[in-house]
Amino acid sequence: MVGAVEVSAERFEELVAEALDALPPWVRERMENVDVLIEDRPPPEQPGLLGLYEGVPLTRRGSGYFGAMPDRITLYRSGLARAVRSEQELRDLIRHTVVHEVAHFFGISDDRLREIDRY
Repeated sequence: MVGAVEVSAERFEELVAEALDALPPWVRERMENVDVLIEDRPPPEQPGLLGLYEGVPLTRRGSGYFGAMPDRITLYRSGLARAVRSEQELRDLIRHTVVHEVAHFFGISDDRLREIDRY
């Protein structure tokens, strides 16, 4: 744990909305049937989790994919806020986490994301 920054739930939602709005238009256009949720805490079995993508990535959808429940991207407010020392760091970490989870929606694995993050 690096530190902690306190922001209201409303301000956190604003920062998440900023991160989503900052995604390139072509990404936002493809994100149909995806809900972005904010939870206060991650599941007890994964206390350090910042975000989670649940669904069927675009790369695994076949011609029979229709009528499915929305995919979900969940961001965990307490984990994100504990990992930073300032609102600017929180903004940056939210943006990074949103991009990471959206990448999973596009079918990019954690291993590949770690490779990309090195550059």
